[in-house]
Amino acid sequence: MCIILTYTYSLQATTLSSTRFVLSIHVLTSLAVTAGKPMRSEDLAFSVNTNATFIRSLLSRLQEAGLTRSQLGVGGGALLAKPPEEIRLLEVYRAVENGEVFALHRQGPNDACVVGRNIQAAIGPVLDQATDALESQLASTTIADVANEVARLGQFTIPWQAC
Repeated sequence: MCIILTYTYSLQATTLSSTRFVLSIHVLTSLAVTAGKPMRSEDLAFSVNTNATFIRSLLSRLQEAGLTRSQLGVGGGALLAKPPEEIRLLEVYRAVENGEVFALHRQGPNDACVVGRNIQAAIGPVLDQATDALESQLASTTIADVANEVARLGQFTIPWQAC
């Protein structure tokens, strides 16, 4: 017999998901579109529609991963550390996200329940396959691919001067 317990979580706790990955792609794509022109965190924040402090935090993680670099002085800002054709979305994901794609039970399931005792072994292979598929797709897509699609959709050519 299995007793089903109902846990109450705040809506915020159950719906939280990180935006760091997508916003990092936005930032890197902006840098790719300007093709070597440094961008200030304030200008990137304007494009992303967030604050410059958050952008600087992202840029710090991206720089640690070797994806961006800083140019100091007048006219300085963030730049790509390597060509956009060499920056894979999987690198970006790993640079800014913490942990696994799928989180398992925080406190562990109840081993006294037949479902609880076996659920992780049952879903583990499916989650592993889903993670592999996601990582494969991210590994096959570059920042250049995203920048080119943005340019196509926006009907402009790279380098874009008004970003």
